[in-house]
Amino acid sequence: MLEVKPPTKPTATPAPFELMVRSEKLLGATYKLRWPDSEHAMYVTINDIEQDGARRPFEIFVNSKNLEHYAWVVALTRMISAVFRRGGEVAFVAEELKQVFDPRGGQWTNGRYVGSLVAAIGDVIERHMIDTGFLQPAEKVAGKVLAAPSAPASASVALGPLCPKCSQPGLVREAGCLSCVHCGWSKCS
Repeated sequence: MLEVKPPTKPTATPAPFELMVRSEKLLGATYKLRWPDSEHAMYVTINDIEQDGARRPFEIFVNSKNLEHYAWVVALTRMISAVFRRGGEVAFVAEELKQVFDPRGGQWTNGRYVGSLVAAIGDVIERHMIDTGFLQPAEKVAGKVLAAPSAPASASVALGPLCPKCSQPGLVREAGCLSCVHCGWSKCS
């Protein structure tokens, strides 16, 4: 005679994070990125998904005739697309990429210094997020570009724009002055 054991309760494991489902057709834009070190332009395509009546980034592709950067560009775009597809807050992606500096030095492009090709891709992502309304345009304070206080919820916006002195999120406006809650930096308009 077989003994029937009662079913055991499964151990509590977190439910896997569900990826957003890709539609057959997505809205997107392709941006031409010229990098002074390269003979050929890069074309950055960012496709969006509509969620709750608003566009948000869903995937990114970078293409160029220059195959020098092919492997890391494919890896980077796959990782960025994976982050975008997870949903949630993704505005940090552009900011993180813009902080990457090439040890060989960056380049002057469009009248300003960009620390690396990765940072230039971050600039394109940020511009796309602003163009589609996912992020609010940045404002300038003391020559530095800061996240706008009305931008969608992100780690830096939840605490305020980035401080130009310590680069931490936490600028607050008090009595007409911007002040950093971390280092005490202040700028009155």
